[in-house]
Amino acid sequence: MRILVTGAAGFIGSHLCEQLLAEGHEVLGIDSFVDYYPRHVKEANLRAIGDHPHFAFAELDLRTSPLDEALDGVDAVVNEAAMAGLMRSWSDLETYMGCNVLGLERLITAAASAGVTRFVQASTSSVYGREAVGDESQPVSPVSPYGVSKLAAEHLLLAHVEASGFPAIILRYFSVYGPRQRPEMAYHLFIDAMLRGEPITVYGDGLQSRSNTYVADCVRATIDALGKAKVGEIFNVGGGEEITLRRAIELIADAAGTTPSIRYAEARPGDQLRTWASTEKARAEFGYRPTVSAATGLRAQVQWQSELLAREGAKGRVRRRSDGSPIQG
Repeated sequence: MRILVTGAAGFIGSHLCEQLLAEGHEVLGIDSFVDYYPRHVKEANLRAIGDHPHFAFAELDLRTSPLDEALDGVDAVVNEAAMAGLMRSWSDLETYMGCNVLGLERLITAAASAGVTRFVQASTSSVYGREAVGDESQPVSPVSPYGVSKLAAEHLLLAHVEASGFPAIILRYFSVYGPRQRPEMAYHLFIDAMLRGEPITVYGDGLQSRSNTYVADCVRATIDALGKAKVGEIFNVGGGEEITLRRAIELIADAAGTTPSIRYAEARPGDQLRTWASTEKARAEFGYRPTVSAATGLRAQVQWQSELLAREGAKGRVRRRSDGSPIQG
């Protein structure tokens, strides 16, 4: 199968591309390198598959780039592209709506024209609101502009399903973590600070909880939904385990072999208090069963960030003359 993955250089998208290739698919990845975190971080995510014979990459922006050529011959699309993050959405709604809604409409139009037979949309537990607890029937009431934009994207897709039978499936991811996690996400920040011996900042009391999903479980759910899920349906994708932020910090500290220094700050607007995903619908529909515990997954992320920090340190160790200029060779 020839599969187009948008947001291919991102955290989840890059893992998804790797696994699709490992399973014998042909993959076209696109990414716009939108100004959210450093480009070199995303480029590094694709390093392992850059020369794969069945992988091609194009730098395209769903909001503005011609998309018909990218969709030519494509059987299926997984849309991982999005403007992510809660806090920036309060001050930059135009970008969020452009990336998450208007860009999606252009992608739908191109995919429909190309005759794509499957389309998986990556959504988020943020559409549920301050508490995301239970199955897919719980009310949706987002409390951030980011969540609003992602819910609008869902409604847009479902309108196309209703109007023309567009073959879309929606997956609501719950707090995905693991190697390559975006640098502004909480676990990445906590791990980085602990490895450097710096204090960490917790917004709120630390008792807020998450139904964390390890990235490999998220990818498995996405691929299985692509092949088996019913068109027009919405599925939760969670990790099967709910832990508080304080417990996550304990697990990270244990994996890093350190004692954290924690300072508390006022809770941020739009942050969720509790998430716990019922994934029974996904299990019944396409056999989804998360396999990675929070302890195991966080240890893997700590190991990845430790190696990342070591590489950064090695690059920074440049021999210099007394005047500070680098010595070549």
